[in-house]
Amino acid sequence: MKKLIALLLALVMVLAMAACSSSNTPAKADTSAKADEPTKSDASDNSKLVGVAMPTKDLQRWNQDGENMKAQLEAAGYDVDLQYGANDIQTQVSQIENMIANGCKVLVVASIDGDSLGTVLAQAKEANVPVIAYDRLIMNSDAVSYYATFDNWLVGVKQGEYIRDALGLDNADGKTFNIEFITGDPGDNNINFFFDGAMSILQPYLDSGVLNCPSGQTEKTVVATANWATDAAQSRFESILASNYSDGTQLNAVLASNDSTALGVENALAASYTGNYPIITGQDCDVTNVVNMLAGKQSMSVFKDTRTLATKVVEMVDALMKGTEPPINDTETYDNGTGIIPSFLCEPVACTSENVQELLVDSGYYTADQLK
Repeated sequence: MKKLIALLLALVMVLAMAACSSSNTPAKADTSAKADEPTKSDASDNSKLVGVAMPTKDLQRWNQDGENMKAQLEAAGYDVDLQYGANDIQTQVSQIENMIANGCKVLVVASIDGDSLGTVLAQAKEANVPVIAYDRLIMNSDAVSYYATFDNWLVGVKQGEYIRDALGLDNADGKTFNIEFITGDPGDNNINFFFDGAMSILQPYLDSGVLNCPSGQTEKTVVATANWATDAAQSRFESILASNYSDGTQLNAVLASNDSTALGVENALAASYTGNYPIITGQDCDVTNVVNMLAGKQSMSVFKDTRTLATKVVEMVDALMKGTEPPINDTETYDNGTGIIPSFLCEPVACTSENVQELLVDSGYYTADQLK
């Protein structure tokens, strides 16, 4: 009997070991199969990874730019490493270093400070990684291969022309109109084009006395706004209003280079200005500013359809990946200190309350509900 029990126990142990061996074998085979399959990261490292560095999420336009570009690049078959630099230069430098180390084949960079990326982009050049400067020209770096942007001089011209026409400066008949100025971050090379383009229209009227600036603040360096920040724009403008308009002096126009600074002006006016509401320009057609336009609190904004710019950047990336020439339409305008950077310039469009529906809603850029 004891021998029989021992034999039965031995048989049970043999069967149990066989079952364990059977259950483990498929798992080993499955692991081996997966090891042979490239992960998305592996595939990207081989040929498809594009690095996109945006300056910040604090402004609506950069969120839209980044997401539009990511969506279009992915639709074209590329993997995308999209990073936002939180308006911190060192953060953006580290992000770009990581993109290069991770095997990005092309970099698209909207810089926080156009003069601060020379060292890290030298690494890109050494690794044979082309760099497309996006919207903001990167200065003093021979690593910049191409530049994709809107015609930023024309942005300023459209703002200046709007003020000229709305005030009727060519038919002033001895009248003088009061104007104030506000532009963006001094580290953003674009402010030179925005501001100078506008002043190409407005300076003759300042010289002739048709336009007057009660604060006396007309120099680009004086009217600049760090990081294009709304609160900084509001603070500066509150001081201008308190010092120059509290006695009932009328403010007729404000040249604001973009919507975030225009919003600061509008907030300051709402807090302390009691005169007739001035003409206010802007740029980017941010939702809050478009709502203000429809409410009569902002006169115009220059619309730059970031979907169009994203499409052009995708064409540039695709050409570089395939070893062909990217599309460019300007080889004269943009010198970053190392030479002319071949560029593609998209055309901006002036937006007012009269064409919001056509430009922004009918085109699918916004829904009607977003602008309520």
